[in-house]
Amino acid sequence: MPEIFNDFFDNSWMERTNYTAPAINVIENEKEYELELAAPGLNKDDFKIHLDNEGNLVIHMEKKTETNDEKKKGRFLRREFSYEKFHQSLLLPDDVDIEKIEAKMENGVLNVVLPKIVKVTPSVEHRTIDIK
Repeated sequence: MPEIFNDFFDNSWMERTNYTAPAINVIENEKEYELELAAPGLNKDDFKIHLDNEGNLVIHMEKKTETNDEKKKGRFLRREFSYEKFHQSLLLPDDVDIEKIEAKMENGVLNVVLPKIVKVTPSVEHRTIDIK
């Protein structure tokens, strides 16, 4: 008898939500590192980004979706809620300027820019050194 219920509930007209961790691209150039996190259907309010006590960049995403079917008469045989959660800690390179990290959400992609610390090299002037 349970197989009848499985056949009834597990079919194409009752889709199940499957969620996997979003893909992350890391790009480096001379001035910065850039993280691109694929997040279609999400917005900036679904994310929280912070630095933890160990200096790691922590990206946390949480989205809850609940359908409200108050007009339905009868009892639910199956009712699904959508809940998606993602948590990623990234060890930052030593040359990241943590005071200047920026993030923005654009076209379903979360972009986090990690500027590199600008190293100042002293200018060297030609001069004569006296020998004592």
